[in-house]
Parts: sequence; C-alpha cells; structure tokens
Amino acid sequence: MKVLFVSSEVFPLIKTGGLADVSGSLPIALQRLGVDVRLLMPGYPAVLNKLTDLHEIAVLENLPVINTATLLMGVIKDTQVKVMVIQSASLYERDGGPYADANGMEWLDNPVRFGILSKVAAILSGANSPVKNWQPDIVHCNDWQTGLAPAYMKLVEQSPAKSMISLHNMAFQGCYAPTWLSTLALPRTNFTLEGFEYHGQLSFLKAGIFYADAITTVSPSYAKEIQTPAFGFGLEGLLSKRGDEIKGILNGIETDEWNPATDEYLIAKYSAEKLAGKKLVKRALQERLGLHIDADAPLLGIVSRLTHQKGLDMLVPIMQDLIDAGCQLALLGNGDTQLENAFRHIAINNLGRVSVTIGYNEPLSHQVMAGCDMFIMPSRFEPCGLNQLYGLAYGTPPIVNATGGLADSVIDTNIITYKNKTANGFVMSEASSASLLHCIKQALNIFKNDAAAWRQIQKNGMLQNLSWDKSALEYLAEYEKLVKPI
Repeated sequence: MKVLFVSSEVFPLIKTGGLADVSGSLPIALQRLGVDVRLLMPGYPAVLNKLTDLHEIAVLENLPVINTATLLMGVIKDTQVKVMVIQSASLYERDGGPYADANGMEWLDNPVRFGILSKVAAILSGANSPVKNWQPDIVHCNDWQTGLAPAYMKLVEQSPAKSMISLHNMAFQGCYAPTWLSTLALPRTNFTLEGFEYHGQLSFLKAGIFYADAITTVSPSYAKEIQTPAFGFGLEGLLSKRGDEIKGILNGIETDEWNPATDEYLIAKYSAEKLAGKKLVKRALQERLGLHIDADAPLLGIVSRLTHQKGLDMLVPIMQDLIDAGCQLALLGNGDTQLENAFRHIAINNLGRVSVTIGYNEPLSHQVMAGCDMFIMPSRFEPCGLNQLYGLAYGTPPIVNATGGLADSVIDTNIITYKNKTANGFVMSEASSASLLHCIKQALNIFKNDAAAWRQIQKNGMLQNLSWDKSALEYLAEYEKLVKPI
C-alpha cells in the first residue's frame, strides 16, 4: 500500500495547530503497519532546514503561475518518514508563517501557494508523474489547503489513484474569487453547484468534499455534527448527501512526546501506578509561575488559542468565584486581544493565584498539562481536540463541553461511570458559564473530599490506549476499502 499524505504543516517541521500533530504522528503509525507512506508539503524555510538527507528527485513542470519547481526528498530526523518537498522560493521561502505574514495578515497569493500543493499531489498520482519509481495507491489530503487535489486528480490528471480528504476543521474553507479559476487552470465547466462553486466563490474545501473518493473526520461525533447547520458552515447539505460515506476516526497522541513517565520537560516523572511525582511537578510549576506554593489549592490549567471556538470567554465571569473558593489558574495561550486582556486583568488582581502567559511555549505546555489538577477545555465546537487527550494521559482530568472529539474521549463522572471505572473527566451539559461553573464545582468536590475517587478518575484516563496505533488501523481499513476491486 503506497500512500501520499499531503499536508500544509507537519510537526516537528512546522506547526500552527493540531493539523501538524496529526500529520506528524499518523504517518509514523501507518509506517509501523507496513504502509509505504510519503508526505508532501511546501518547502518553507523551517522545513528545508530541519529535514535530513535532503536531495532533488524531480523537476515539476507546467505548474500554474510559477511554471516549474523542484521536488526534493528528505527524512524527518529520528524517524524513517520520507517527506517530498515542493521547493519554490517565490511561493514558500518567506518570513512569517505558513498562511500569514509576521503581522498575521494572510498571504494574498495563498490560492496559488496551496493550489500548487494540490496540483503537485495530483501530478504525482498520475501516469505522467516525474517520479517514476514510486506512485501512490491513495492520496490522503488534509483540510482546505489540499482540497483541490481530488478535483485535479479526477478532472485534469485522470489519476488512477484514489483520493481521501480528512476534515480537521470545517470553519476554514479556503474560499476565493472565481478569477482564480483560470490562474489555477481549473475547468470552468465545474464551477457549479455540482462542483467547486460556493456562493459565487471557488471553495478549496468544497472541491475536496465533492471530488474525493472517501471522506474522514477526526472524531465520530464530528462526522455527525458537520451534517448539521450548526457545524457544517454552509456545506452541511453536501456533507449530508455523502453522510453514509463519512468515517469519523478519533485522533491519537504521540506517546513518545506526551508521556509523564518519560517527559523531558518535567522535573519529576510519574505514571498511573506511581502518581507521587505529579505533586512535585505541581510545586515546580507554582514556583515557575509565581503562584503560592500550596499542594492543596486546586490548580486549573489552560493551554489554548483564545478564540470564540475555544469557549474560554465562559470562564472569565466565573473565575473570581473560583479564585475566592481557593482555586489557582495557570493559562498559556494567545488569540483574541479582548480575551487576553480579560485574563491579564484577572491575574493582576489575583497575584499569586493566577498566572497568564501570552504566547506559546512547548516546555511550559507540558508542565501545565502535568502540574495542574484539572484541565479546562469548554470548546463550543471541537472536531477532535488533542489537549483533552494530553490531560487524560497526564492524570489531569479534563473539564469539557459535550461536542466533537471531546464528547468521544471524555467520560463524565457519575455513579455509574465511577463504578465501572470509565469515568475520566467532567462534561458540561451546555456551553454556558453556569454549566462550566457547575462542572468545575463537581470536580472540586471530589478533588477536595475524596482523594481515592480522584486517583481512580486520574488512573482511568492514564490507563487508556491513547496512541495512534488504533487510529492508524482504522485509516488502513479505509485505504483498503478504496483500493479493493469491486
């Protein structure tokens, strides 16, 4: 089984969000199952600098706008995963991030930058591929940045390979003016409702959903939610038509990176069998963040983008009540300026009780996840979510809203789930401040008054198999369905 895994970001090469984590971990797990997988991604400066054994394997011709580009091959350090890289200095070698400049302004030529990523994926899957010694059976696309690949494969390259698109977040769709059709050499006859037209615009994501041979999402619940107006972002009609074909596969986590028994960023290691080290990590975190050293104070943790989606605006009006009840807060994240300022204001008025770190810091994210007593993640929607899985692995019970992957991975604590040893966190009844407060108070009651029950909830989460192995088997089964002769 040969799989071309196409993504706009891959950890540890470059990352802006969870897509990079999936793109970095799933190919490794697939490789362990015997899949011959190669990644395809743009040649950002960070990617060119971090790959080992980087060398030219082909020249790509007849591309939109730039005409030619170089295809390089390298290996991600400490893995055997091969990465094919599109080298084009004019498109990808810039200061800033994958999608925006240093000031956060989206690159105006993103349709070309990611249109070419899609086009190259299609070329490599076709009969005229410049790489003659390796051709994929499956082209696995991810999110809108690769959405044109299935369209190019079917309409232009007549590729014999099958295509799959994984939907990581429907909120981002890659919609652009129809003038890009000719620039990207897309057939205008397919700029229709039964094609890639979306309210008068060219939609990369709609193209992927419409033309892909298979569709997956990153959790079973999200697969159902995106077929409704609340979560489909205007594409729920098309998704409902293909509803029976959509497969929800819950993400895993990279257990080599996220494991409290081996985590290099922690002052002490611990496990489900030996939890004592977690108290030492909590103390070290309190010291680092300038919080009062208090083993008994419930320490709430947040590692998140501060956006409406993540629901942390629901925490702001109730945070003072929680602080007055003895809680501490450790927040790491950035995003909406108003939310950043609201949490800063809470921190200024509660010195020693609240720490707010604006930005992102990989070591600190591990320390917050391990050192806190409970993890707050009240997302309004969450296709899968990884942080709640990290919380489970680190014995930091998540407090979540019942949506998407949060609903699929966090089992609310009640009499039944505690007795059958499935309870691993706390689930809100609705997305509101009142529900969040009620949920946190339930957790606090057990944390303060029943140490044995709290340890059981921690262990229930820590003893789960959260690795990519199970998910990779499900993806492999979907691949095999696609290539199986009818």
